[in-house]
Amino acid sequence: MAQPKVIVIGNEKGGAGKSTLAIHLAAGLLHGGATVSILDLDIRQQSLGHFFSNRRAWLAANGQTAPMPREHPFDVRLAVEPEDVVLARFEAALEEASTSDFTLIDTPGSDTALSRAAHGRADLIVTPMNDSFVDFDTLGVVDPVTLELKRPSLYSETVWNSRKQRAMESGQSIDWVVLRNRLAPTEARNRRRVDERVQALSRRVGFRIGPGLRDRVIYRELFPFGLTVADLSPSIKPVAMGLQHVAARQELRALMAALNLPQDAGAKVAAD
Repeated sequence: MAQPKVIVIGNEKGGAGKSTLAIHLAAGLLHGGATVSILDLDIRQQSLGHFFSNRRAWLAANGQTAPMPREHPFDVRLAVEPEDVVLARFEAALEEASTSDFTLIDTPGSDTALSRAAHGRADLIVTPMNDSFVDFDTLGVVDPVTLELKRPSLYSETVWNSRKQRAMESGQSIDWVVLRNRLAPTEARNRRRVDERVQALSRRVGFRIGPGLRDRVIYRELFPFGLTVADLSPSIKPVAMGLQHVAARQELRALMAALNLPQDAGAKVAAD
């Protein structure tokens, strides 16, 4: 039996947009016709789990249908359990998800044994970063005087070690993609500086660079309903729709294409 492709959304910095990205990738895969299992390893916050709980409630209240993932929840009480207990639950969840086409894992914004275990099981690691040196610091260290790249950060080393271990154990590789997330609509000198360092680091540690999601109101606006731009249609439109939502839909398609994932085959956005 073919094993699911495991996608890990990882970054050891909070606020980089991991959960937003995980939500949209899950919706895009579901509308592309794939079966998707989700594992939310941010045991205390559970943003991914809350999103799909909202989705279930909104659809039921409005008599609508939309594709749902297979959920493999982690009880919040695991946050205080010993490490071996938590890791055992993770392995059990992966086994439960083994019949899905994709297993999508959202990780916490910190270095934990659970997060490292997830990275080690990934086929694809997706790391979102905001367009700033604050976020780049998670990936690489720059000289404070010249801003030249000095060395990879601890998170980059974590991914590097996961990739090396996978290659040694199975001969398989882990694809790593860094997404420039929440880009501002205008060019800036700081963006060019960050971009140059990201390019330099990509050549050094071997990740691909892809387009992320811009800082659009629609992404935040739909979260309380458990919906994404991939779900919008003439019958599913909890907010007023316009051409900007078509642009957001195209942005999601570009993201899926950059990650070599099945394209969204869901409902079309109908602009008012």
